[in-house]
Amino acid sequence: MMKFDILVIGVGGQGSVLASDIICQVALLENLDVKKSEIHGMAQRGGSVVSHVRIGEKVYSPTISEGNADIVLSLERMEFLRYMEYVSKKTILINNKQKIIPASIINDAELYPDNLIDSHYTYFKKVYEFDAFQIAKESGNPKGVSVVCLGFLSNFLPFSVENWQKAVMEKVPPKTVDTNIKAFLNGRSAFKK
Repeated sequence: MMKFDILVIGVGGQGSVLASDIICQVALLENLDVKKSEIHGMAQRGGSVVSHVRIGEKVYSPTISEGNADIVLSLERMEFLRYMEYVSKKTILINNKQKIIPASIINDAELYPDNLIDSHYTYFKKVYEFDAFQIAKESGNPKGVSVVCLGFLSNFLPFSVENWQKAVMEKVPPKTVDTNIKAFLNGRSAFKK
């Protein structure tokens, strides 16, 4: 039985809600059941945003149980640390290297917890870290980090590239379709086994 429990994490303005909407849309295009739950926190002020996306033949609850995330997609380098209770040794982490320094430590950027991040990688089955922001810039859309991350994520889900592209086209603003498709494909090709 096919099932995927995906946690999409970012900070306000990064597009994590858009990313979870696109994942839901592609699941529907694949004729699967999908449920989503979001927590926005202080998103408008750069706070944490998390979406639970559950995909399967039949999904009953929109929230992922503790220790049951199959994939954590973190759009900001440290945000996954806030949601470690959903992680187990079966969880894959896809982590964007981009750091968004919180306003509370903007003058003390050395307080950013790089060593804490690296030490927590051991809690995952596998960790993939890449620079989605750089790929988004090279794709002509610096705001397309979330779509780049979806391209990377698409390598882990058995959904057609055509349906991924269709979902992106349906969810992004019409005048950004071309750069978002490019961002998606560049994110997809950034994956190295």
